[in-house]
Amino acid sequence: MIEKLGINFFERDGRVVAKELLGKILVRKYEEKVLIGKIVETEAYIGEIDKACHAYGGRKTPKIMPLYSTCGIAYVYSIYGMYHCFNVITGEENDPQGVLIRAVEPIEGLDEISKNRFKKVFNELKKKEILNLTSGPSKLCIAFNIDKRLNTHSIFSDELYIGSSSGIEKFEIVKSKRIGIDYSEEAKDFLWRYYIKNNKFVSVLDK
Repeated sequence: MIEKLGINFFERDGRVVAKELLGKILVRKYEEKVLIGKIVETEAYIGEIDKACHAYGGRKTPKIMPLYSTCGIAYVYSIYGMYHCFNVITGEENDPQGVLIRAVEPIEGLDEISKNRFKKVFNELKKKEILNLTSGPSKLCIAFNIDKRLNTHSIFSDELYIGSSSGIEKFEIVKSKRIGIDYSEEAKDFLWRYYIKNNKFVSVLDK
């Protein structure tokens, strides 16, 4: 059984939430389909001190206003004009911060996840395709049918939520530099990417 996380979980510092989201369960429901994955990689973005955050320096545009909202909503934005990234807003209102969900391990709805990504059912996939299903922020958005229609959507809804399972899983957490933010001066060295050690669905493993 998957129990939804409450607002108290998300109204904390994004770095804390990012670490504690590892091992939690992402659930996406639409058109009577249920897609489930275990979160295995995250990144924290803290607007007040983080040059990699869209809201650094108090920047405000219509696109990034979800960062200033109350916690527990989805912040979905497009990259390269064709892909999407899914973030969860954390902390207090008007303190822009959030967590990018970078990768999940697919658990349920494998055929639908596979069709969304590769237009074929799961048992037709090659091993490399299986590992590439959801091993990156845009890959998981395609696989889980997450796009800008879900921007500002509550993550406490039945259509999109994060929960915890009844079992207790032990794993080691790796802290690392975030991906693709070399422009962000000193912020590129912040160890605000977190992932489950040795999980094969993590987008980039440290050497």
